[in-house]
Amino acid sequence: MTEAAPLSLCAREPHVPADRLVAEMVPPPRFDGVRFETYLPDPNQPSQTEAVEVLRGFAAGLGGGSAPGSGLRRWFGRKPAAPAGPRGVYLDGGYGVGKTHLLASLWHATPAEPALKAFGTFVELTNLVGALGFQQTVATLSGHRLLCIDEFELDDPGDTVLVSTLLGRLVEAGVALAATSNTLPGKLGEGRFAAADFLREIQGLSAHFRPLRIDGEDYRHRGLPEAPAPFSDEVVTRAAHAVPGASLDAFPELLGHLAKVHPSRYGALTDGLAAVCLTGVTAVPDQATALRLVVLADRLYDREVPVLASGLPFDRLFSDEMLNGGYRKKYFRAISRLTALAREAKGLAGQ
Repeated sequence: MTEAAPLSLCAREPHVPADRLVAEMVPPPRFDGVRFETYLPDPNQPSQTEAVEVLRGFAAGLGGGSAPGSGLRRWFGRKPAAPAGPRGVYLDGGYGVGKTHLLASLWHATPAEPALKAFGTFVELTNLVGALGFQQTVATLSGHRLLCIDEFELDDPGDTVLVSTLLGRLVEAGVALAATSNTLPGKLGEGRFAAADFLREIQGLSAHFRPLRIDGEDYRHRGLPEAPAPFSDEVVTRAAHAVPGASLDAFPELLGHLAKVHPSRYGALTDGLAAVCLTGVTAVPDQATALRLVVLADRLYDREVPVLASGLPFDRLFSDEMLNGGYRKKYFRAISRLTALAREAKGLAGQ
């Protein structure tokens, strides 16, 4: 390894045009090469094998009838009849059972050109609406054969109404839906909000999907060693200087910087990084900061960027109150993914 001045996430303030948000609605780099054939079901979990077969059939069923070009042209053509029954599949399961692998495999297996298939996280979908506006988002996605939504989580009533309305319009336009989440669609928002209108929106949304349960343990921890202990500041700093394309930031300063960058830009924030090196990892101070860190962890995991850190281990990032609260599934996912990236970074320490 040669000496190189490390980059800094805190020095980056990316600006992402709306057309990039649309163009990037494809499976992330980590899932470029996944297929149904590369998913290895746990023989002790028959629901995993069942999920593969159901999704294969779902993809094959999307081969008939071509989508009439772009969503804009669909506005001026004859509106297709709404399909009977659920127009989507909903993969429910715990952390690391391969839901995103299966969702990306469905995207790859669906017989349509990439421009007629969209793949993104729930947050990325809401960011797209924010960038394009609701009507333009409907127009853009209405010509698609398939919309895949990863990590479907409703964090506030406003997003509930927005996404429920959007998906309803897309279903009417003939778009098939597929989603992953850690919560069954009829129970989204449980433990977060109790308003009757919120629960009504959830129930209406769940009617669009056939729930498909996937049982199993987190494959990232299956038969693997414990997460590596954090390194010293000196080791992390040395690695940042030795690895071309690595970034080096103090963890508290990074948390402050994330508050200044919209989460829709976190992907661009990590462009070109070979590794992320963090010194002085501490417990996250509040829920708003924690949720921003979850989004960054997702983008780093999607892009397979290893994370080398000093300070607290990643399983101590979030307080017991956070881990027992309404966003616990997000926090556990972040811990799981950051732990996986820490394992991948271990060789960078030169120890």
